[in-house]
Amino acid sequence: MPNIGPGELLVILLIALLVFGPKKLPELGKSLGAGIREFRKGTQGLKEELEGSFRETPGPAPVQTVVAQAVVPPVTPAHATPVTPQAVTPQSVTPAADEPPRS
Repeated sequence: MPNIGPGELLVILLIALLVFGPKKLPELGKSLGAGIREFRKGTQGLKEELEGSFRETPGPAPVQTVVAQAVVPPVTPAHATPVTPQAVTPQSVTPAADEPPRS
């Protein structure tokens, strides 16, 4: 938002003087000042209330850490037979008589 310089402010006041007249202008100034004052009081009250609520809130609650460990018994099958590895020998496969030969 651009700043209003003294030249622009003078032009605005002259236009207001022409529109409202010299008798009505002081009343408008008073009501405008009262409105701005009331707005500042309201915002200040809201600001104080908000800051007060931040001061009243307690700090973070202490954190309790619980470490749980699961106890799992080893699993042993009831009828377990040991398996020994065996060597696999390749075998030649002969096509069946009713199958066509593969290309």
